[in-house]
Amino acid sequence: MNSLALLAAEGEVASATGITAYAWLLVLLPLAGAGLLLLGGKATNAWGHLLATALSWASFVVGLLVLLAMVGRGHEERAAHVGGWNFIPAGQFQLETGLLVDQLSIAFVLLITFVGSLIHVYSIGYMAHDPNRRKFFAYLNLFVASMLLLVLADSYLLLFVGWEGVGLASYLLIGFWNHNPAYATAANKAFFVNRVGDVGMSIAIMLMFATFGSVDFATVHAGAAEAGSTTMTVLGLLLLVGACAKSAQFPLQSWLGDAMAGPTPVSALIHAATMVTAGVYLVVRSHSIFDAAPNAQLAVAIVGAITLLYGAIVGCAKDDIKKALAASTMSQIGYMMLAAGLGPVGYAFAIFHLITHGFFKAGMFLGAGSVMHGMKDRVDMRGFGGLSGFMKITWVTFGLGWLAILGVPPFSGFWSKDKIIEAAFIGEGWRPWVFGGIAMIGAGITAFYMSRLFFMTFHGKKRWVDEHEDAERGVHPHESPLTMTVPMMVLAVGSGLLGLVLSWGGMFTHWLEPVVGAHGEEHPVLAVPVIMALTLLLVAGGAAYAWMLYWRDEVAVVAPRGSLVTQAARADLYQDAINEGLFMRPGTHLTRALVFTDGKGVDGVAGSLAAMIGGASSRLRRVQTGYARSYALTMLTGVVAVLGALWVMN
Repeated sequence: MNSLALLAAEGEVASATGITAYAWLLVLLPLAGAGLLLLGGKATNAWGHLLATALSWASFVVGLLVLLAMVGRGHEERAAHVGGWNFIPAGQFQLETGLLVDQLSIAFVLLITFVGSLIHVYSIGYMAHDPNRRKFFAYLNLFVASMLLLVLADSYLLLFVGWEGVGLASYLLIGFWNHNPAYATAANKAFFVNRVGDVGMSIAIMLMFATFGSVDFATVHAGAAEAGSTTMTVLGLLLLVGACAKSAQFPLQSWLGDAMAGPTPVSALIHAATMVTAGVYLVVRSHSIFDAAPNAQLAVAIVGAITLLYGAIVGCAKDDIKKALAASTMSQIGYMMLAAGLGPVGYAFAIFHLITHGFFKAGMFLGAGSVMHGMKDRVDMRGFGGLSGFMKITWVTFGLGWLAILGVPPFSGFWSKDKIIEAAFIGEGWRPWVFGGIAMIGAGITAFYMSRLFFMTFHGKKRWVDEHEDAERGVHPHESPLTMTVPMMVLAVGSGLLGLVLSWGGMFTHWLEPVVGAHGEEHPVLAVPVIMALTLLLVAGGAAYAWMLYWRDEVAVVAPRGSLVTQAARADLYQDAINEGLFMRPGTHLTRALVFTDGKGVDGVAGSLAAMIGGASSRLRRVQTGYARSYALTMLTGVVAVLGALWVMN
């Protein structure tokens, strides 16, 4: 099965030449680092973190060189296929490994390697005193390699290999401090919820093979338009299940908040910038399938709309700084999924927001880690306040990320998220009003809960005790070392300028057109200036309300009970309870019933039959005494019985 043999939906794909032919190095460099550090053991402790960081940066350099080579080619000739080896030879099914280097995959490559490498640098300082630092960096390298394989694969099956590698690395990193039972439980929860999505992905790949006789992108995309609508709808929904689990979208989003148990660099790399965006990548990469299945495409938009509101509402009530950011991540990815569900008018904007979000959200997660570093690993924002005077670099860099996610012009979020809001107002009937309204309301709620987080942490009166006053309970806030603050500053620059640069002249959307198609000339049902004005008004209102409650007024050190809505939001809108009631408890009862049926039914019948045969054998064995007189008596009894029977018959 050769990806070059057919035309993909995004155009004819040529064989790679030049530096692009070495694109395998993108995956192999961090993979080699992971293997060396894991197999090298303690002998690599002294320099393992430096090697892992260097290899991650080397992968970024390769990606940058590939990008430059692509820019040197024509707009429609930039995609290239890099062949590998025969991965699965099975009769008529021949799957060759291969990488698809195109405008979509290279955008992800640069995000993963650049942000990932910055987080490697940050981790040098953050994990400086951890005795297992070398293993931590091995897992980081493993994650980067798996994520790169996921976005570069030229077939769904090879993508699935990277998909599972990412899941493994996520499990290992969330549970890195597994001596704490709560952290180990969080890792298990993330692992099991993602396995639900993997079932959907696995069945989808099987359905592809049954329908198209192939699972590479070229064949599937070329045949999607001619396949049956029912088949495409089922296929799209199965892919959506996988995307929901990996990207923490409704109804498989319950794992993301607990995943904050891992070290903060993990939260920044996996659960803000990269892994949780894999579902968005999957939907956009599979655009031909969703374009051929309008109902599945609508389901993507509905899931995104629900999740962006869900995450925003939950974020309003979280006092744990990392969990508040996790809820924000869930909500922002909801925006991306909503855009991807809008079809050609939203595909490019989904990826645009994904790129800008990767910078400002990773920067804020690293900022949260910096705050924890200066506050003895405390995460409760009600015990913060007034930290801007003690951690100026963290305050400024976090503040730029805050302005970016609010969508304040000219920061990055304004150029990407507002485009999604505008695209949501495009369409006919009820859709633009519902999706556009939800997207706009979500922007206002986002402004409230992110301002709440920013003000509770850095402004207002201090709510912590100085260690000079109480050495046991007190803290001494201080700025983090350069290894931590420099990556934060670089990401802050991206938070401020990246959106403006990529939107200049429609540069980024034009870059993606050969892959996802042009977004057309459709216009929103409301004028764009009206949408922008209403959105900015809601953002200003949300930020002002947060200022009144969490900067101007006193903030309670102990959270008040709050309304029923607040209590529900603190409990993640009872998603765990719903999952337990709908799935876990019935599953437990079903398992117990099956065990009982197996034990008392199947095993009982088999056991009774065995006991009957055993009892009969035991009794029959008594006849075999070994005494001649017993056998003679038995023979005599038989003769008498025969003679008696003959006499009766006559």
